[in-house]
Amino acid sequence: MEISAAGRLEVRITVADVGKRVSVRRLREPGVTDEMFTDTVGVLTSWTDGVLLITRKSGESVRVAESSLVAGKVVPSAPARRRGPAASFRELTRTTARAWRPVESEWLGEWELRAAAGFTRRANSVLPLGDPGLPLDEALAAVRRWYGERGLPAYVQTATGAEGTQEALCAELERRGWVREVTAEVWTGALAPVADLAEGAGVELSRTADEAWLARYQRKGVSEVALRVLGSGPSVWFATVPGAEAGAPAAIGRCVVDGRWASFAAVEVDPAYRRRGLATTVLAALARRALEEGASAAWLQVETDNAGARALYAGMGFATHHAYHHYREPAGAGTER
Repeated sequence: MEISAAGRLEVRITVADVGKRVSVRRLREPGVTDEMFTDTVGVLTSWTDGVLLITRKSGESVRVAESSLVAGKVVPSAPARRRGPAASFRELTRTTARAWRPVESEWLGEWELRAAAGFTRRANSVLPLGDPGLPLDEALAAVRRWYGERGLPAYVQTATGAEGTQEALCAELERRGWVREVTAEVWTGALAPVADLAEGAGVELSRTADEAWLARYQRKGVSEVALRVLGSGPSVWFATVPGAEAGAPAAIGRCVVDGRWASFAAVEVDPAYRRRGLATTVLAALARRALEEGASAAWLQVETDNAGARALYAGMGFATHHAYHHYREPAGAGTER
């Protein structure tokens, strides 16, 4: 908080700071808690009619009455990263998009509309990379029509928590009734340390997802469309650890190598084989192959409520780069299609 030379808290933000990352302290409502103040850090996405709207890294929007402010200041747009490879939000977003391609896509200005018969939100959502070339309401109406023509609900994928992310778009979607359904995070880390964690013995690598791999994959009833999405990307590898008996393997994983980046996904272990280090073994084998193809950095996506995966990846040296969210069109929006 900003403290004056006289030791008093001061509000040093104005309406002109909309769009900047701020830290504010405000009075709590009486009777809510014994604490007198509460602090909020995020992007100031609007300041209208005496109410500030601040969007946190998690994507949550917080309304703050101007009259309750006791202190506030502009803070750096993104905290300094302490570890992991350097990457801009734009570079990493384009890289993650190439690793999970839709079956069909179309551009609306700098928004990519993606569809894959409903297989995963990532492949069936709008990826906004800039200006859609239309006022927001018109762009969203076009989005709803496009997905409606394909019998799909409209989703917009947004990001928060790094320099250049889309807190303002999140706030605008929420104002229009779009509902945030899923929040996950993109984590990054150095690739070589992952390869050094295990020898990768017993891991079979393939360019295609065979029946055994699919038998362990958590998304059941995989269709031809799903196979196309799974196999998309610049250089795709599937890892399998056979089980003791015929049938579904003990563990699987997927990796896409794209220039200096390698992505890890679909790392799954048979419950009967857990706590034996198989997830680490799979990741190490995929990391070795990615290193051979010239990659040096890695990224992966993990949902915020997956405590086990988060602990595993943190132990491997990964750290959060930014969060991303899927916003679903408002109920009843289909009337505009």
